[in-house]
Amino acid sequence: MSTTGLPFDDFRALVEAMPGPDMEAVAAVRKREAELTKPQGSLGRLEEIVEWLAAWQGNPKPRVTRPLVAVFAGNHGVAKRGVSAFPIEVTEQMVSNFAAGGAAINQLCIANDLGLKVFELALEVPTGDICLEDAFEEADCAATMAFGMEALSGGSDLVCLGEMGIGNTTVAAAIFYALFGGTAEQWVGPGTGVKGEALALKVKAVEDAVARCGGPQSMEPFEVLRRLGGREIAAMTGLILAARMQHVPVLIDGFVTTSAAAVLYQMDKTALDHCMFAHASAEPSHRKAIEAMNGNPLLDLGMRLGEGTGAAVAAGIVKAAAQTHSGMATFEMAGVKNAAGD
Repeated sequence: MSTTGLPFDDFRALVEAMPGPDMEAVAAVRKREAELTKPQGSLGRLEEIVEWLAAWQGNPKPRVTRPLVAVFAGNHGVAKRGVSAFPIEVTEQMVSNFAAGGAAINQLCIANDLGLKVFELALEVPTGDICLEDAFEEADCAATMAFGMEALSGGSDLVCLGEMGIGNTTVAAAIFYALFGGTAEQWVGPGTGVKGEALALKVKAVEDAVARCGGPQSMEPFEVLRRLGGREIAAMTGLILAARMQHVPVLIDGFVTTSAAAVLYQMDKTALDHCMFAHASAEPSHRKAIEAMNGNPLLDLGMRLGEGTGAAVAAGIVKAAAQTHSGMATFEMAGVKNAAGD
């Protein structure tokens, strides 16, 4: 990161310099796909996934051998307003559970042979209560994004985003409301299971936070992130951008990880082309957010846990798609007559 100019200037420059897809690799995949021992198009979205991997890995025969689930954990001042079914201490307790191997994400990583890294982001210092003050100073937000970028090191060929943070569905709803407009009620859902008075408090918190910043659709996206976001969301935004620069495909998990992606999408509508939405979660407005970004989720399993769990399940499908394409024989190799007449 440079030490001149405003802290966000480096990130704006990266967005402007994002590389595009490798269309030669995509063409090679399509050519091989047409020669494999199956009717053309018969593997449906698995074929689409292989093209996506090729485009962003720059590999005409894409593989997934070093997948990583990156989970970022942060705490939020707004959680003190009673917007969650759990106290703020649960964030740190769940991070300990990740380390001990006892969480759902640990089991899904084992099942799908995925690497797992958990990044604890100053849990003892929650970001500001967004109803009253900005979450970050610009320099702090930029530094957290830079941390997220650095988390990509290690040669991963597929990254799955995950998060943990009590109160962060409130923060994510505020980000979506600020970025896309509508009403607070349209973006607020039960999160960890709140209803009744707690849900009303959550809606009011989102309304108050965005009103404090000038109302919906009144801020540049990085300012939305700075004023309304959380450390885990800022770090995920940084990682998504780093993955684009390093030609690494990304699977986006649920409602909160999608809010990190939305910040970049609102800066450049092509910023998420290297990403795929892993699933549509049970959080009611998650599908609304995906549709706002013209996304098409791979799965719809009624999940709403976070932790990267939906992305980890989808990663198994992505791995299967890559293996099927690279491992299948062509008609010529197998001595099978091609229906196309070859």
